[in-house]
Amino acid sequence: MAKLTDRYENKNLINLAKDKYEQKQKSTIPAEIVSLTSQGKVYPESSPLRSGKVEMRYMTAYDEDILTNNSYITEGVVLDKLLEALIVTDIDINEIAQVDKDGLILNARILSYGADYPVRVTDPKTKNQIQRTIDLSKIQTKTIDIDSDAQGEFLYETESLQIKFKFPTATQSNNTKTISEYLSTTITEVNGKRKQSEIDHFIRYEFLLKDSKDFQNYIIKNTPSVILEYEFEGEDGSAFTAGFPVGPNFFWL
Repeated sequence: MAKLTDRYENKNLINLAKDKYEQKQKSTIPAEIVSLTSQGKVYPESSPLRSGKVEMRYMTAYDEDILTNNSYITEGVVLDKLLEALIVTDIDINEIAQVDKDGLILNARILSYGADYPVRVTDPKTKNQIQRTIDLSKIQTKTIDIDSDAQGEFLYETESLQIKFKFPTATQSNNTKTISEYLSTTITEVNGKRKQSEIDHFIRYEFLLKDSKDFQNYIIKNTPSVILEYEFEGEDGSAFTAGFPVGPNFFWL
């Protein structure tokens, strides 16, 4: 008679075989190398993301299940789950910085349907809704012009302050509700002190508002991003610039 432990071992072997088969099949799906908006500067040298590139496969019909998963939609994790499924490079999806997320979603959409993306925008002169098509391959990005250290941390200095900071992951950004929480997540060192308790004490009792604002503006100025704006032709032939959203509907034609 088989033991209970034998049945568990057999189940594990079956699951392992299934995983290997699925990975083998996924490796046959076409994939492309895509560049990260941050150029990889926001990650430590130990991370494969430091290269500034990841390999991403094309979507299949099976991946539509992710986009229609009610649980994912309710939890607001649809796009995270999609990226997790599409990125071939061996990384932890939770390590991806928020500043790289929009760019990866943009590339996933291009690989899935091509660069043309139909949208409806409001003509600022006539106030009418008009149908236009965006060429997603022409979307511009704002690059990062400051350098990081081996840990993926950046240095901000004033006469009295020396702050090291990092760009939060998408998960950290989603869990940040207040300015002080954002600062606590972003700052990794203050004047040589790296303990979280010391950083939080500094934010609460020593970081004067003006200094905090200057620091936040420095981060905003140097944050890499995808510029989700496009120049459209109005009804009278004139040009205007408008933004467009990136969300789950981004993957529906």
